[in-house]
Amino acid sequence: MDATELKSLQTPLKDSYREDASQALVTLRARGSIDDQSIACKVETGRALAIAGLHPATGGSGLELCSGDMLLEALVACAGVTLKAVATALEFRLTDARLEAEGDLDFRGTLGVAKDAPVGFRAIRLKFDLDTDEPQERIDTLLKLTERYCVVFQTLNARPELSVTESHSAPKV
Repeated sequence: MDATELKSLQTPLKDSYREDASQALVTLRARGSIDDQSIACKVETGRALAIAGLHPATGGSGLELCSGDMLLEALVACAGVTLKAVATALEFRLTDARLEAEGDLDFRGTLGVAKDAPVGFRAIRLKFDLDTDEPQERIDTLLKLTERYCVVFQTLNARPELSVTESHSAPKV
């Protein structure tokens, strides 16, 4: 896909969103259910069922996916798609790009071993390895725009409003 094709796809959407901002609001959903045999959650991905379980550092077998890894994978996926879309729109010469996200966790927090240890990532680093002959100024612009428009990056960066609700039903007899 080139810049013209991308623009032809996005222009009607942008126009529609400018005319009626409510059309731009979309609710994404993820669904899962706990596994009845192990400490795991079956997550519906739309393509397959992903089984998430405990990380080995918390007693897991390592056979199931780790939700922390999945978070980093979502960041890489979103940043990669955003990078490609921005590069296309800018007509940026990009032969290849590889992305890597890594994050630091202190599992003492997750396991409740140390109250001063945070639960969650302390730091996340996103790295781009670009194969391009573009000047540094254009590379800087590409990365700045990728960071600005990457939904997952900005969600982690801005900390959205979070809430937890529950509903329950009586056990079936």
